[in-house]
This record gives sequence, structure tokens and C-alpha cells, in this order.
Amino acid sequence: MKRPFSIVAAALLALFVGACGPGNPRFQASDVTGVAFGRDFKLTDHNGKPRTLADFRGKVVVMFFGYTQCPDVCPTTLSDLAAALQKLGGDAARVQVLFVTVDPERDTPELLSHYVPAFNPTFLGLSGDAAATAATAREFKVLYQKQAGSTPGSYSMDHTAGTFIFDPMGKLRLFVSQAQGPEVFAHDIRELLRTAS
Repeated sequence: MKRPFSIVAAALLALFVGACGPGNPRFQASDVTGVAFGRDFKLTDHNGKPRTLADFRGKVVVMFFGYTQCPDVCPTTLSDLAAALQKLGGDAARVQVLFVTVDPERDTPELLSHYVPAFNPTFLGLSGDAAATAATAREFKVLYQKQAGSTPGSYSMDHTAGTFIFDPMGKLRLFVSQAQGPEVFAHDIRELLRTAS
């Protein structure tokens, strides 16, 4: 009578151990592996260099949409990402954080070059004209909309608040919801780097 139970128990144990193996990372954020969006972009970094996803092959790419005059979500996310890279230690050199502005009207390359690296010198700000911004947002299913302020130049931008993470092969793997904190970023980036080694 005990044999069938022990066989089942052994099979379950093997399944559990297999699920924890190096080929099966355990993410804390939402695993979106295999989705048919977020495949690439064509934008310009804050140094004036045209960029696509292929430029960062071999690194985990962390991509966040926002704008420099965002009062809370954007600076909080960039601060969390800076803290996550500190937690990664030497592995931080294998990560590239990209901040994509949804407000190219005000977020000039010069402004991005001061704002984005202030969180971490390795971070890059990306921008495009209105058409390129819209095309990139569509590709990533990101919504954004201008909200009028008291003066024409004091508008705010409503936008999707979440972060996309690509593995070193350039495949979109994770979506991190707003305010999950640096620990989630550090854990999941470490998992992607571990499975890519």
C-alpha cells in the first residue's frame, strides 16, 4: 500500500526540484514571456545617438515610460531602479535602464541628459518626435494623454505606469507594476542574468 504513495511523492518532489532549476526562473513580477508586443523601438538617446533594442544585446534592458515633470511616479520608479542596481553589485554592469519620454514637446535631449543620469549615470533617456513616440507607445501598449494645466506649458501627462524588462537576448520577459519596489527589480533582474549565464 505504501509503494504507490512513495512513487507519487517522489514524482512530486522531482517536479518541485525541476521547477526550481536554472532553466525555470521564479519571478516576482508578471511573467509576460511570449507576448506579441514590445518587440522593438526606434528612438534617440539623450546624447543624440539613434537607438534600437539590438544596441543593448547581452544586457538585461529595463524600460520605463514617463516624463521629466512627473511629480511622483516617474522619479519614484527611477529611484527604485537606481536602488536595485546598487543591490546587484557587479551585475549592474549587465543592465541598461531606459527612460522613454511621453512628453517630447518639453523633454528635450538636453533636459533628459540632466534629469535621467541624475538617478544613475548609466541610465539613458530616449525620445522621438510625436510620431515616433506614438509608434513606440503603440508597440508597448502604453497609453498617454496630455491633461491641460493653468497655462499652456504647465500641462501634465497621464500615462501607463509600469516597467518592461527584457532578457539579454532582447526578448520581453517581465512587466513590473507600479510601486513594487527595488527588491522586486533586483530579484527578477538577477534571475534573468542567472538563467542567461
